[in-house]
Amino acid sequence: MITSSEHNQALEDFMLCLNEQRFYDAHEVLEAIWFPRRFEQNNEMKLLKGFINASVSFELIKKGRVESSKKVWKNYLKYRQLLYKIDSIHLNKYYYISRYVDEINNTKALHAKKRL
Repeated sequence: MITSSEHNQALEDFMLCLNEQRFYDAHEVLEAIWFPRRFEQNNEMKLLKGFINASVSFELIKKGRVESSKKVWKNYLKYRQLLYKIDSIHLNKYYYISRYVDEINNTKALHAKKRL
């Protein structure tokens, strides 16, 4: 189990990877938190899974796999609503990540082919 400080650093690293359009790396960063706890019936872990899905969706767009990206994006949207159902010391950062992910999704440079 990782510490709160390590969790926070992983969230910072995730945002840095998103900012640099290293979406695969972003996925890997959060998976280090999520994977050991993936079987927990925990909304915070499900939200992290959603953020992982968002980064995978962006990576698929980079690879020109728009239809696959749309399917994965729908999973992100399903989990994003859990943001309003969790109580976490990381909640403010989760809100920031959610807004940033939505901003990336709306960026025309990323979606030269088709918006999700």
